[in-house]
Amino acid sequence: MTTPQNTKLGIWLMIATTVVFATQDGISRHLGSNYPVTMVVMVRFWAFGLFVILLAARSEGGLRAAAKSAFPLVQLARGLILVAEIAVMLVGFVKLGLIEAHAVFTCYPLLVAALSGPILGEKVGWRRWLAILVGFVGVLIILEPGFGVFSPWALVPLLAAAMFAVYGLLTRYVARKDSAAVSFFYTGLVGAVAMTPFGLAHWVWMTPGDWAWMAVLCCTAAGSHWLLIKSYAVAEASAIQPFAYLQIVWASAIGLYLFGETLRVNVAIGAGIVVAAGIFTLWRQRVREKAALRQA
Repeated sequence: MTTPQNTKLGIWLMIATTVVFATQDGISRHLGSNYPVTMVVMVRFWAFGLFVILLAARSEGGLRAAAKSAFPLVQLARGLILVAEIAVMLVGFVKLGLIEAHAVFTCYPLLVAALSGPILGEKVGWRRWLAILVGFVGVLIILEPGFGVFSPWALVPLLAAAMFAVYGLLTRYVARKDSAAVSFFYTGLVGAVAMTPFGLAHWVWMTPGDWAWMAVLCCTAAGSHWLLIKSYAVAEASAIQPFAYLQIVWASAIGLYLFGETLRVNVAIGAGIVVAAGIFTLWRQRVREKAALRQA
């Protein structure tokens, strides 16, 4: 059975996902600047993996049901791609900074939208394409990218963007037959197993304060990917991608209130454009749904 489609719910799940991802980014940059990236990612996925195992064990059918996938190899690939993307992006945060890395990474929704047709067979109308492109213009206005974006290190978040786009499309693909619980189980378990040898090789003890930040990061890691998996399960990737741009808005807010950054006029203008593009996409989807109901 395919997962019932609910675009409105998918949009709200994507918005929630961007809030949690932005929070993760701030914490990750702090920890990645002081400790080995592989160790930070490993501990994060240890907690994530333990959580999904406990969740699966308490669910109907137990671990056997959680591991039963119609696409086991694709699920394995999803987990490997995601954990590698997180490690690569964290390097980008450390080398470029949060804003500069996001300036490059924000191309990933465009990659998802562009590939959703040939890979998933989804129809992407010109109005959605226009909304996505307008949202991308808004992101550029927010970031006002400087010379640093074009450094060789910019290839790091660019690679992460490509990996995350593929991860998102594979998540949508497996959602056709696998439940969100199955995808969640593979995401946590595969990442934990894959990162363990690399993280242990670079183990460094953290300060008590940073262990507290790591605990928060571990909690958000589980929550964010659950939200992301659910959003792709209930809505077309191309329909909800404009709302992924909101992550830049939340990241800017974190920079303003927690890191003492200045709120520039271009940030406010760009945020308005991004939100407007998302609202337009939601309105167009409602129009299409109402038209379909009248024809039924």
